[in-house]
Amino acid sequence: MLARTVAELAHIDKTTAGRFLVFLGTPLIALLITAIFAMFVFGYLLGRTRDMMNKLVGSAFGPVAGILLIVGAGGGFKQTLVDSGIAKMIGQGPADANLHPLFAAWLMAVLIRLATGSATVATITAAGIMAPMVGSLPPVEGSLMVLAIGAGSVFLSHVNDAGFWMVKEYFGMTVGQTFKTWSLMETVISVTGLACVMGVSLIVL
Repeated sequence: MLARTVAELAHIDKTTAGRFLVFLGTPLIALLITAIFAMFVFGYLLGRTRDMMNKLVGSAFGPVAGILLIVGAGGGFKQTLVDSGIAKMIGQGPADANLHPLFAAWLMAVLIRLATGSATVATITAAGIMAPMVGSLPPVEGSLMVLAIGAGSVFLSHVNDAGFWMVKEYFGMTVGQTFKTWSLMETVISVTGLACVMGVSLIVL
């Protein structure tokens, strides 16, 4: 996948070698190669038989299937909220309110994050709404607004977030435990990021 990115950045993805790297870098192909390589290195080279490898691979399908179903359901729900326009409706409120631009950008990303569960959607939507305002701001404040949106986009990972369920399943935690650890950590990161951005703005603006 890294080779594909390099090929695209170097603009050689249209050449024969570049197309080959792009093919190898396709997520499904890259993961397939990784799985085959892992089975060979950690299986046959360590003396495991084909039956032993079949049992080992088969035993991994159960936990992975549960994670994939949960993540897929969370992603589908997020996309429903995005396609319905709810994210933009929620995010427009702070933009129209008489708030400090940096705090408004952070709050907008937070509200979209809570509604959709996606940090990516929160970042893109909040950036799109705040983009017209950035042109009238000093370059430094525009940069700080980017940081504020980034900080707001990770606020309180919860049941709408596919990452929430991934962390829960991988670490074998309950929903409550995930809220007390992962969600709390994400919230602290977000609020700390906002505090740092506002502190820097007081110094440089």
